[in-house]
Amino acid sequence: MNRIYELTDLIDKDLEENLLSDTEKEKVASELNGLLPAGSLVLAQINPVSGYVEYNAKKAAKWIEWANRLNVDAVVFPEMYLIGYPIGDFIDRFPVVVEENIEWLEALARLTKSVKVIIGFVEINKEKTGKNYYNSVAVLAEGKVKQVIRKSLLPNYAEFNDYRHFEPAPVDSASRIVDMKGKKAGIIICEDGWNDFDFFDKNLYSEDPVDIVVKEQHPDYLINPSASITRAKKEQLKHNMLSFAAKKHKTPIVYANQVGSGECVSFEGASRVYDNDGNLIAMAKSYKEQFFIVNPYKSLGKIYPLPKGLEKTLNSQKAFTLDHEPDLERTYLTIVQSIRDYFKKTGFKRAVLGLSGGLDSTVCAALLADALGAENVLGISMPSKITSAESKNDARELAENLGINFAEVSIKDMYEATRTKFDEVFANVDKTWNCRYKECFTNDNIQARSRALILWGIANEYQATLPIATSDKSELYMGYATINGDMSGGFAPIADVCKTKLFALARWMNDNREQKNAIPEAIIAKRPGAELAINPKTNKPLLAEEALMPYEFLDEVIWRVENLHQSVGDMIDAEFLYETKEKISREQKMQWLEKFFRRMSTSLYKWTIMPPSPVVDARSINKIEYRHPVIASKINFKKTSLHEKIEMLKNT
Repeated sequence: MNRIYELTDLIDKDLEENLLSDTEKEKVASELNGLLPAGSLVLAQINPVSGYVEYNAKKAAKWIEWANRLNVDAVVFPEMYLIGYPIGDFIDRFPVVVEENIEWLEALARLTKSVKVIIGFVEINKEKTGKNYYNSVAVLAEGKVKQVIRKSLLPNYAEFNDYRHFEPAPVDSASRIVDMKGKKAGIIICEDGWNDFDFFDKNLYSEDPVDIVVKEQHPDYLINPSASITRAKKEQLKHNMLSFAAKKHKTPIVYANQVGSGECVSFEGASRVYDNDGNLIAMAKSYKEQFFIVNPYKSLGKIYPLPKGLEKTLNSQKAFTLDHEPDLERTYLTIVQSIRDYFKKTGFKRAVLGLSGGLDSTVCAALLADALGAENVLGISMPSKITSAESKNDARELAENLGINFAEVSIKDMYEATRTKFDEVFANVDKTWNCRYKECFTNDNIQARSRALILWGIANEYQATLPIATSDKSELYMGYATINGDMSGGFAPIADVCKTKLFALARWMNDNREQKNAIPEAIIAKRPGAELAINPKTNKPLLAEEALMPYEFLDEVIWRVENLHQSVGDMIDAEFLYETKEKISREQKMQWLEKFFRRMSTSLYKWTIMPPSPVVDARSINKIEYRHPVIASKINFKKTSLHEKIEMLKNT
């Protein structure tokens, strides 16, 4: 059976580079047809561009042309493929794009023959009530649109906004059955397959379309066209859920997933098939487009590996852990794909970033080099009078190791000129306002903003160049980042990665990138610090943990907030991993917790102006999914008893 995949590898290369002549295509198809058992399908694991319907349609046409040459029942595209997922609000603001997707659907139908094409699109709701559109799948064959299936369960949580745009369709089981040469395939669109009452402890919807379709129509197998986003621990959940459903219903499940990234969300592909005993019998590549041939009744012998680490916990229940190792390759691949797709889909080609010699900019530089090519990355070291010689040397060594372009530009003169001008300005303002801070961060922020000014200047002067924001998740939670400084940029690769995970990722990249040990050990070993101010207690540059708290403690607070939804009252009595290694008093712990929630509350406005960044963790503060009004900054995270509340009211 490996010959099947050797031949489909040729098809993949032809789809990407137009390598084969018609004669060569016929030869490949002829040999492949001799190997394929009856009932085989093509899963089009493909990367669309959101809103670029013409591009998506022309790309689909190439896949359809290849499918027409083969002895397969159907080619299955992902959910909402034609218009590209995610969609945002543009389908409501610009209905012309929906009209275009319908016309291109009709045009694609003209290309079809006996092989069915199952493809996601946006359908107009012609009823007088309800939302304007349906999230639908069309079945194309013999030159026509033969059938339309509508999605019923519309997610409206985290990064999903389906219910904002689409009308939920009743679960009409008969309309979901597609004839496959005498066999019956049931179509279950993405979320329609995520509501099993026996699998989940709590269900979001009152119906399970899988259960209804299987009991009422008895399909031979189910097809699940999906645009399922990758997140920490989601692979384990997905595998367990699909396997459970296939075994429970004694019905094979064919899962066809999108690949690629859409601004902030990423799709890992890994399309697959489970037999009627719940066994995984086929799985496509992760993070790659693939013309993947499967059979719902028979294993064709290919299960491509998941990113390293995920397979170790494939059969575990969904769980949360501070052990980053099992998720590092997925994190790396997600961010690299996100950078590459964001640049390609927006037209940018080159990236420029500040290289401080610290961990954040180091990891960003390595990820950018792998995503865009080292020749398309420029690292700028911008030392001030506080910058250590070690940091300058580390930045230069990193650039040399990665092979990226490098320059060193001092900001000392910019800082002095700006400080002088500010003194002049403040002298005038003092005549009007008598409210200056006793302590402020003006000098620190002049440095950060001077560096951002240089990066944006380069972007303005050189074609298709985008500055990169290098803030990480731990520091964003604490507001330990400068607006129009290190937060400034057109893309923020690591904004959903905590500091402890960044340390682990740096070591992982040294071990697993093609170029080993490119990140100097000195960078990984040093304690993080912005080198913007001097700590008067040590007379050395202030370290981040001196200004904040130990990162291991901070990152567990973030994890507990995002995944366990805990606040101060819950955490003060819980044992942290940090406490198993270091002895801290209850008072110190309370101080850190109060500092976290206080600084988080005053940092909300910073989150709203972050540039696009890839969602990586199980939960995030990315504005695509987490909505927290800036004015909601007075939440009482400590909790008070009913008695205390009554007393406070009496004293009001």
